[in-house]
Amino acid sequence: MKEKLNKAIELRSQKKFKLAESIFNELILEYPNSALVYYHFAWLCDNMERETEARPKYEKALELGLTGEDLKGCYLGLGSTYRCIGEYEKAIVIFDKAIKEFPSDNEFKVFKAMALYNLKNHQEAMYLLLNVIAKTSTDKGIEEYQKAIEYYSDKLDKKFN
Repeated sequence: MKEKLNKAIELRSQKKFKLAESIFNELILEYPNSALVYYHFAWLCDNMERETEARPKYEKALELGLTGEDLKGCYLGLGSTYRCIGEYEKAIVIFDKAIKEFPSDNEFKVFKAMALYNLKNHQEAMYLLLNVIAKTSTDKGIEEYQKAIEYYSDKLDKKFN
């Protein structure tokens, strides 16, 4: 399985989507309980802008069980897919779960902010983004004003005298 899966992943990375899809279809039949096959097939569907096909594959991969980087990638892929198809609340649930399991991985906070924006929850979205910027930026100006950015991140609507 590993060799065949790696070949499909390689083809996906080379944007040879139809060839990769053919191999993934075989892999699904041969290994119907492989979380990795479902995860990487879902990723291919995302690359092909077929999010509605990616969704059940990501969900099946999570159900079958992933760990480490594959789990992180699956959370990001599924959450982003939910957001792209308008299921914003489901996206937030996935991103919250990912943030809880991987608190130092800021990409989940950024993607959650996008879903919050879609739900018109601009204040919380800005709060998340500003805090990620303040904590991770190496820009000299941002670093200089880090404390101010963090302070104002949840006070954007407040008027000061």
